[in-house]
Amino acid sequence: MSQPAAPAIGAHVDQTDPIAEARARQAPLVQFFLGDPQGYKGPEISYAGGSDALRDDAAAAGIDLYVHAPYIVNVATTNNRIRIPSRKLLQKHVDAAAAIGAKGLIVHGGHVNKDDDPAVGFDNWRKAIEATDLKLPLLIENTAGGDNAMTRYLERIDRVWDAIASAEGAEMVGFCLDTCHAHAGGNSLETVVADVLAITGRIDLVHCNDSRDAFDSGADRHANFGAGTIDADLLAAVVRDAAAPVVCETPGGAEEHTADFAWLRERL
Repeated sequence: MSQPAAPAIGAHVDQTDPIAEARARQAPLVQFFLGDPQGYKGPEISYAGGSDALRDDAAAAGIDLYVHAPYIVNVATTNNRIRIPSRKLLQKHVDAAAAIGAKGLIVHGGHVNKDDDPAVGFDNWRKAIEATDLKLPLLIENTAGGDNAMTRYLERIDRVWDAIASAEGAEMVGFCLDTCHAHAGGNSLETVVADVLAITGRIDLVHCNDSRDAFDSGADRHANFGAGTIDADLLAAVVRDAAAPVVCETPGGAEEHTADFAWLRERL
């Protein structure tokens, strides 16, 4: 019986020249922001030549591109002053990511306020999917902490998926599994792949990161492989079982990322 192909492994990189960053790491894929991850200003293409050049040059180089939406996007919240701009910003990033030929746009699950009924947040996710013209896969990512988070716990992820299942465009919604977030969020890495697949039916991307903090700490602080608190075999098992492309969002530049890739490949 043949062994499954090893997953493609890349890293989160600076947005100015993602292709050069990929080549510096000998990586077949990279992830990056388009513009300010903490601002509402909207996407900006830093690459010389703009969107068309980035799309064409990446295709010619055989490099897959993934875009991470700004951290401030929170389409679940009951606060209209955040939710409405978040929806507009999400659409702008969908459009920009599609224009560069990205394979997916990753977005955090968001949260409602501490005293809110989380059911409102789940329904706000449904409304957001229906309101967004999804031109590429939108990959919802599990998060590590936060009061009343939508995607920290498996039960909440299940309810988000239930809510969006009836939305037009639901088939364009996928899942990004972050190992640091799962561990810090209190989800067992021994079973998280099977648990997520049972809920979503798919894992489109793995953010493979070690964690500086303890299990169920709620803290989102990534570490290089072997320098954190997650068991090495568990990290490798998640990547193996998910059978999806991998983005390492670990600290450092090309040298550190290349070392992390080698560490991970040794254990797969």
